Amino acid sequence: MRKRCSVPMIALCLLLCGCGAEEETAETLRQIHRETAGCEMVAEISCSAGDLLWEGTLRCDYQAAGESTVEVIAPEIIAGVKAIVGEDLSFVYEDQIFNVAPLSREELTPADCLPRMMSALREGWLLEENRETWHETECIRFTVDQSGKETKIFTTLWLRLSDGIPLRGETAVGEETIFAVEFTEFSFYDMIDHQEETSSGK
Repeated sequence: MRKRCSVPMIALCLLLCGCGAEEETAETLRQIHRETAGCEMVAEISCSAGDLLWEGTLRCDYQAAGESTVEVIAPEIIAGVKAIVGEDLSFVYEDQIFNVAPLSREELTPADCLPRMMSALREGWLLEENRETWHETECIRFTVDQSGKETKIFTTLWLRLSDGIPLRGETAVGEETIFAVEFTEFSFYDMIDHQEETSSGK
């Protein structure tokens, strides 16, 4: 069961009310994610590595500390397959546990793409940042570095300027982009808990 947790509402209020949008940076938006224990998201993912191509939609319950759960929504033929992402990666379908070969030599798979991306958002070494508009929404676009076993892993994210919600992400191994991600739903745990309390009349 997901734990109810204290998350960055105060930091978010200070960020939105205490300063103008022109003062916001990648670090101020990343701090929102560092102060939360987790989030839930749905994303459309395109994966490519050499001749390998894959597209799908995944739902992820991301835990900043502990195991995260990723479930396949599409394609329909494998809908319902779940991945448990922690120190190891395992797959579960109809109570059967199985393994799948990684997509690249850095052991990246579509199943752990979203947890890795959230980890990079929180902990990666910031290389660059700039302002961009993504689908007519103002964003901070930034790239962080996470060292792999043989080469560098770079994660680029577009965070909505108003609240730090990710809209798009990319993961590259060296100079090759492996994952392109479009976030379609995203909620911090505190926002989910607040909505549940409001709907129940608490």
